[in-house]
Parts: sequence; structure tokens; C-alpha cells
Amino acid sequence: MDMLHILRIGAILAIFVVFSGLMMTRKMPAILALPLMGILMPLVAGVPLFSEDKTTFSIANNVLTQGSLRLGATIIALIFGAWFGEVLKKVGVTEALVRKAAELSGDKPLTMAIVFFIIGTVIFSSSDGLGMVILVGSIVIPILLTAGLSPLTSCIVLLACHALGSLFSVSGWALMHDLYGISIADMARYATMFAIPAAIIYIAMVVWMVKRDVIVRKAWSMPVAEKLSKRKQVNAMALLSPLVPVVIIFAFKIEVVPAIVLSLVICLLLAMPKRPTHVLVSSLVEGIQNVAGAIGLMVGIGILLNAVTAPQVSMVLKPLIETIIPTSPLTYILFFSILSPLALYRGPLNSYGLGSGLGVLMLGGGLSPLATMLALRSATLLQGLSDPTNTHNVWSSDFAKVDVNEIMRKTLPWAMAAVLVSMLMAGYIAF
Repeated sequence: MDMLHILRIGAILAIFVVFSGLMMTRKMPAILALPLMGILMPLVAGVPLFSEDKTTFSIANNVLTQGSLRLGATIIALIFGAWFGEVLKKVGVTEALVRKAAELSGDKPLTMAIVFFIIGTVIFSSSDGLGMVILVGSIVIPILLTAGLSPLTSCIVLLACHALGSLFSVSGWALMHDLYGISIADMARYATMFAIPAAIIYIAMVVWMVKRDVIVRKAWSMPVAEKLSKRKQVNAMALLSPLVPVVIIFAFKIEVVPAIVLSLVICLLLAMPKRPTHVLVSSLVEGIQNVAGAIGLMVGIGILLNAVTAPQVSMVLKPLIETIIPTSPLTYILFFSILSPLALYRGPLNSYGLGSGLGVLMLGGGLSPLATMLALRSATLLQGLSDPTNTHNVWSSDFAKVDVNEIMRKTLPWAMAAVLVSMLMAGYIAF
């Protein structure tokens, strides 16, 4: 290994560390940091900025142009998923589910927390954008507070069902399919398998925290009961709509976009809104607005992916990646379980941050696509629940007047336990 090669390794690692620090300290959002990394890493590895020869790998053509289009299928799935989520909101299904949960749980705080956890998981399986979190959270958190739960526990109930529901996000499945080539049907099957132990651990966490709360009746400025009572009635069958895309994909092995289109038709037939055309058009526009930030992030991830797969970058980093990749089930389980907190703050195990690029590098270093996908999906159990940089964590903590870092401290042990159990399963499946 010559001096130039060593210098290039050092420069790429420095870029990785500096931009990780900027994202962790919130001095630079991931939507800007990822594409900047995608430009600088191949640049220091010796990739030319421009090339008139189309067969030569260049930053302008291969990284920026082709990279920004790389996750096109994921972006389309994200848009269609947001569209479906908005339709559920506009026809009243989402709020009807919350109302039904409040009716079923009665006046018992623990029962109420568990029922909301289950209903929330169903809702977030079909739409996990910030808009849906705000809609559900602005109703659920005040109800839980009125029932006597602490603001911290109320937030954690919301975030736990969101993290679990995200396992069934069709846009997340599309991203894993684009990155690792795992079929959508297999993604649905693995999501179901891994959701079971995670659900048990999350429910145990909710029960533990509710039991530790001092139940004191609290007033809330938001007239929750009045707000819920004024909502229009929704056909009971329409309440099953959030599960339809997952069931269609799982049972019939249909791709994401046609599954969501079919789900839209079924939802409209069941809910029978007065102006279905207006509902569809307005939901599409508002859905795109809700996921605009996520679309920008996907463009940045695509740019970073093409950057780290540049021949020059791969040649520089391959020896380093090969030395750290686990080669046995035990080291695989321990490596990703112990280091799972690196999924926080858009860290190297965050699939929606640096993890996308690291996962591709691990593939090049010898880790199988299935093992890579299962490890990074397991890490999302921690990231989705505990990460203080998540927009839904920030919103819910602000809404309930809780320190977002306190949420991380209280949930991190439980989230790491969920990752450990998932990694035990992943080690058995992938090796």
C-alpha cells in the first residue's frame, strides 16, 4: 500500500467523521450532508469531476446525474404511500381508528396505552410521515395525559407504535429492495417475523412505564372529547384500510405501486366519500408536500451510493471494510447489536443516512445482501424509537413539553434489547 493510497483512506475517513459530526450536532442536515459527501469522497479518491468520455466514471455524470435517479423506484413508492396516507386521513379512517381505540379502552390508563399502541401500529404501517404523526399524536397524547399518564410516557407510546409500524412501510421495503435486491414479498415476510419480538418488547416497555407513572388526572387545553365526537362516522369495514397494502403485498406478491393503487380503490369503495375525485387529487398534492423532505433525502442517498461504489472509492475502502465485516454468526450478532446506537444521529447504521452507503460497501466486502439488510433493518428499531434527530421525536417532545434527549435515555435500553433479539433471529436466518 503506497503513501497516496494511505492518504486517500485518511481523507475519506476524515470526510466521513466530519460530516457525521455535523449531522450529529445538527449543524448540517442530512439532506445536504449526504450529497456533499457524495461529491467529496470520490473527488479525493481520484474520480474526475467531468469527462467527455461517457465510459469514464465521473462525478458529474455517474455520481450526481445517475445517483440522483438511482432511488427513483423508492421515491415513487414514497409518493404513493404518502398519497394513500392522506386519503386515509381525508376520508376519516385515521381519526375513526383513534376514536374507536378510545372507546375500547374505556377509562383504564394501561388498557388505553396498549390499545393506542396497537391501533397506532396499524395506522403507521400505511403512512409514517410527519403529517400522520402530528394528526395521530395531537389526539392520542392529550387523551393519554387526561387519563393520567405522564407526558414522557404519552410520547413514548406514540413513538413506539410509529417505530413498529414503520417495519411495514412499503416505501421502506422499496428502499431495501433497491439497495440489496431483496424481493418485496420477502421484505413483507421478514417484517412480519421481526415485528413479533419487537412488539413484545415495546409493549413491555409501555407497561413498565405506565406502572411507574403516578396516575393523576390532568386537564388539557385541547377539547379532545368534543373534537372526536364531531367527526363523521366511517364505515366499520373502512377501518381495515390501513392494512390492505401490506396484506396485498404479502398474500399476492404484488409490487408496491400497484398494491397501493388497488388499496386506494378499495379504501374509496369502503369509505364512500362524497367527492372521491377531489379526495384523490388533493391527497396526492398534500402527500407529495408531506414527503418532500424525504424525497430530497432519497436523492442524497442515491448520490452517496453511487459515490461509494465508484471504482476508485471501492478500491480505496475495500481493504478497510473487509477487516471489520463480521464473518461468523456470533460476531455478526455482537457487532450489530453492540454498535446499534450508531444508528442514532444519522450515524453509520442509519439506513436513511450514512448506513445506505456503508451497507453497499459491506456488500462489496463480502457480507451477503440478506445479512446486510436484516442488520440495518434491525437497527431501525432503535433509530425509529430513540433518535433525537427524528422529526417525529422532535415534534412529539415539543407538543408534550418533554426533553427529546430524555426520550432517548428512557427508551434506549429497550430499543437495544429489541435489536439484540432481532439480530439473534437475523444471525440464524442469514448464516
